[in-house]
Amino acid sequence: MIAEGAGSPAEINLRDRDIVNMRVALHADADVLLVADIDRGGAFAALLGTWQWLAPDERALVRGFILNKFRGDPTLLAPAPAMLEAQTGVPVIGVVPFLSDLRLPEEDAAVASAAFGQSPTMDACVEIAVVRLPHIANFDEFSPLAGESGLNLRYVSRPDELRAPDLVILPGTKTTIPDLMWLHERGLADRIRWLAHHGTPVLGICGGYQMLGDAVHDPGRLESQVATARGLALLPLQTDLGGTKRLVRTGGVIHSGLPGIWTGLGGVAVDGYEIHVGRTWGAMDTPLLQLNSGHDGSVNADGSVAGTYVHGLFEQPEPRYALIRALARIRGFEWRPAPVQERDAYDELARTLAESVSLHTTRVSCLTARA
Repeated sequence: MIAEGAGSPAEINLRDRDIVNMRVALHADADVLLVADIDRGGAFAALLGTWQWLAPDERALVRGFILNKFRGDPTLLAPAPAMLEAQTGVPVIGVVPFLSDLRLPEEDAAVASAAFGQSPTMDACVEIAVVRLPHIANFDEFSPLAGESGLNLRYVSRPDELRAPDLVILPGTKTTIPDLMWLHERGLADRIRWLAHHGTPVLGICGGYQMLGDAVHDPGRLESQVATARGLALLPLQTDLGGTKRLVRTGGVIHSGLPGIWTGLGGVAVDGYEIHVGRTWGAMDTPLLQLNSGHDGSVNADGSVAGTYVHGLFEQPEPRYALIRALARIRGFEWRPAPVQERDAYDELARTLAESVSLHTTRVSCLTARA
């Protein structure tokens, strides 16, 4: 059994509230591995510092260090691994090589992730801008889009960064009202409205969908002390936060006969998941999706603005390809997906770990020392 930690186990300012790292390891009497991302730099200092900040009973559980995402010849690391073991009595049991283009989901909390710093694709015929909200959630659902040839997916946090993409996506968020207020304060709300009014499609997902309406209400002050925040007024909707959290897998199809870019997606099967609090109501005469559980989402009259509570719509090839084709045709291009390479990312990662890490224990809790 592997128990994965979250963040660093040695955040001393959070020690009294940290329930996901060493408290779990102590409770389970688990053997612990500390893993550092050497690609970020400072890995040996991070491992030594983490070990030093652990309490004596926590240190006693640490069985090994692992260096992750190493580029080059591991012999070049000498004498650092031996020096680290001399300082701590804990061996470096593995150096995991950097594996490019695995397309595995990123951590939501990893704001320094490469997903937010992607280089533009020079031969792209389609460009999608995802608004990088301060409390962005579930952004790993856009990784399959980012991996498609001929598509440039950018994360933006300023109006000038938006420029004129083929599609703007307002993603999910952990705090709808604070992030909605941030959109207004940054001038992004005005720019998104301008783009929508001039024909650029805008898609809101979950919290982003709630933001597209006239207002979001939080009478119970679940997210902040703000009871009501004005939305982007791109859909005639209101949202009341509160009630039971909805957490379900779901599936269905995109409605046929929709306007705008959605015309080419009618009848396409989708599946995904919902994870949200709140009820959205208003003039939702044209839903975006027909799910097994009923209608979901909304589309405006010309198809330029749409929203849904369903995450993961474009993780499957068929709806993803249909969306990119529709966007490319607006620009006068015919888009075709690149040939699919038979590659299972998890199998490749498992093989690499088996080859590069020496495990001599059967109970291991993997924790992270962030560089």
